[in-house]
Amino acid sequence: MAQAAGGSGGGLMQMAPLVLIFVVFYVLVIRPQSKKAKELQGMLKELKKGDDVVTQGGIIGRITGLKDDEVTLQVQEGVRLRMLRSSITGLRKIGEKPAEKPAEKSSDSGPKDVKAS
Repeated sequence: MAQAAGGSGGGLMQMAPLVLIFVVFYVLVIRPQSKKAKELQGMLKELKKGDDVVTQGGIIGRITGLKDDEVTLQVQEGVRLRMLRSSITGLRKIGEKPAEKPAEKSSDSGPKDVKAS
């Protein structure tokens, strides 16, 4: 009888690491991802004509028309693309430049321009 009473406490202790792993997984992965998805849905609902946006494919354009689930982007003068609203990943501020890559280190071992005589 003493072993049966002690066995149930051991089962609870075996479950504790699994519960702890699930809690950590929820806090580090699930909650931030769902928060980001809610922010994206809110941004997609608030899109308006004239906004500069970036799509999943990396296309940057200005919204010239909106429908329920469709957006018309002007990517260049006279070039317009119809896209799904869900393919937009973010707003782009006017005058914002893309992140620059760090300058590559120059090495003297590379080829040099040589003029032929």
